[in-house]
Formats: sequence, structure tokens, C-alpha cells
Amino acid sequence: MSPDTPPDTPPAARPRRRALRTTGLIAVAALLGLVGGTAVGYRIQADREPTPLPPLNQPGLAYPAKPLPKGEEPDPLPASEDLQAKAQGDLRKLLVPRPAGARADGEDGWESLSAYASDYNYPSYALEFQLEQGLRRVATRSWRTGEYRRVTVKLLQYRPSAGIGAWEHLRARQTAEMDEDRADSLGEPVPGAADGRYFLYPVERKAGYMDLHQARAYIQHGDIAVEIYISDTSKIAENDIRSLAERQLGRL
Repeated sequence: MSPDTPPDTPPAARPRRRALRTTGLIAVAALLGLVGGTAVGYRIQADREPTPLPPLNQPGLAYPAKPLPKGEEPDPLPASEDLQAKAQGDLRKLLVPRPAGARADGEDGWESLSAYASDYNYPSYALEFQLEQGLRRVATRSWRTGEYRRVTVKLLQYRPSAGIGAWEHLRARQTAEMDEDRADSLGEPVPGAADGRYFLYPVERKAGYMDLHQARAYIQHGDIAVEIYISDTSKIAENDIRSLAERQLGRL
């Protein structure tokens, strides 16, 4: 030991090397044991006879041994009952008709994707979302009854894809309605629609303007999403939006 070294300084270098060496040996041994144990396990498993899987808990599917004789085949579904055939036709014919005495007001027929997206607060984002979901075409009908009541119905049809564009659109619209500050409600289910809901809004009042009442409904039916909007200066009855949604669903 150098004379300059304080007598109370512990000679820690040598014991530390031994500790590190011991720790390394233990780690290597553990690794070899793990690899060796895994190899032995694979070897034992490979030498065993394969264990048969249990049978599926499902009866076998039965198919006819040969096609039915000519003339005994079931009749194809008529177009009125084939939902896919109805949806592939003229989408405008599936729009609920205007009620008697109502006046056409605004779009009535095909609506371009750019025109549809322009109704949103952020049209570019709306356009991008609809393109991602595979929006194929939009049919629209608007009318006015009385002096101030305006009704708009839109049918949005989506292309087949890995996702379901109509359902994604429905979820986005309903989530937006539930998040609206003025829509203090989760909406009410549309009878007959698995995911359809309608919303009634509290009246909006601004100085210098007439009162504004609104109701909306969103429904999904296969690859078609339905949007319904009602606005008026007087109160909108719950039955008005619900019955209109039911009628439109019935036409699909």
C-alpha cells in the first residue's frame, strides 16, 4: 500500500471483481440451463405420439348428395324481398316520399360527395373520412310544410370493404350528437333499427332571431346510412321524428 493512501480506505477493487465474476457465472449457468431444458422439452415432445384433438361441439353440416331435380328448385326471392337487389337499384326510389301538401325545398335527387361534405363545419375532413369509408352515392330529399318546418332525408350508400362504412358513419354521427353541448341526451332508439337513434334538441333562442327547434335521426341498414333532419320555429313532437324514421326504415 502506498504511504499516501489513507489507512481507512477499504481495498474494494479485488472483492468487487470476484463478485462480478460470480454473478456472471450464475447468469451463464442459468442461461445454459434454460436452453438445455428447452431442448430436452422439445425432444421429449417430439418422441411422444400426437394427441388427437377433441371433436368439435357442432353437428356435421349436411348437404344434398345431388342437386334437386329440375322443376323442384326453390324459387328465387322476388325483388321486393331481396334487400340487396333493392339497394342496387335507383337509390332515389327508396327515399320516403314527401307528404301530401308538402313543398319541395332544396335538393331532391342525387347529391355529389363534395356538396354533401360542404354541410360540415370542416368539409375537407368530412370529405376525407367519407372517401376512406368508401361512400358510393348519396340520395337526398328535402321539403317544407307549414311556414317554417323543413325536413331533409339523406341516404348514403357505401361500397363493400373490410369495414362497414355505413356503420362507421352512423357511429361517428351519433357520437357527435351525444357530444354536442346542446344535445343533453343519448337519444332514443328507433323501433325496428338495431342501432338507429333519434335526438330532440332544446330550443335555441337568440336576440333578434326566431326560436329554433331541431330533431335528428341516424339509422344504418346494411350498406346504407340514413340521416334525417327536422327544423322548425315551433316545438317538434317526438312522434314526428320517430315516425318519419320508421317510415324511411320501412322503405329499405
